[in-house]
Amino acid sequence: MVTQQVPPARIRRLVRDPDRASEADDESAYSAFFRANFAGVTRTVYLIVHDNPRAEDITQEAFLQLLRNWARISDYERPDAWVRRVAIRLAVRSLRRDELWRSVRSLFVPQERTTDTDPDVAEAIGQLPRAQRAAIVLYYYEDQPVAEIASVLGCSESTVRVHLYRGRQRLAHLLGEEDADASRP
Repeated sequence: MVTQQVPPARIRRLVRDPDRASEADDESAYSAFFRANFAGVTRTVYLIVHDNPRAEDITQEAFLQLLRNWARISDYERPDAWVRRVAIRLAVRSLRRDELWRSVRSLFVPQERTTDTDPDVAEAIGQLPRAQRAAIVLYYYEDQPVAEIASVLGCSESTVRVHLYRGRQRLAHLLGEEDADASRP
C-alpha cells in the first residue's frame, strides 16, 4: 500500500487551524477544477455566441458563480455540468439581449443584406435561432445526451428533439445540402 506523505507545513497548518487548512484545500481543488474545465466550457459558449472575447467573459462569469458556491457545488456528482449549464444560460441570455438590441436598432438604422452563398458551418450555426443553436452545439459538439440538454435548456426532451430536427433541417438548407439524417436523435 502506497501512502502519501503530508508536507510538514501542511501538518502544522492542520494542527493550528483546521478550518483554514480546509479553505486551502478548497482553493487548490477549485484551481485544479478551473484549469481542467475552463477551455472546454469556453469552447461551448463560443459555439453559441460566436465571439471569443465574449465567450471568455461569459465563462469567467459562470466560474465566478461557481467560486461563490464552491463549498456546496464541489460536493455535486458533476460540478462541471453545473458550471456548463450556468455558462450556457448566460450565453443564451446574452444572445437575447443582443437580439432585442438589434431589433430596436433596426427600426432606426437600415441594414445591408449580404448574400453569402457558401457559409461555413460555424456561420451557419450562428444563423440558427438560439434554442436550436444551443441544442445543436450541445448535442453534436459536446456529445451531451438529450436528457442533459433538456435540463440545461429548461425544456422537455421532446422539445430538444424538435430543436435538433429543425436545426439540422435549417443547417442543411443554409449549407446547400440535403439532410441525410432526417430521423430524430
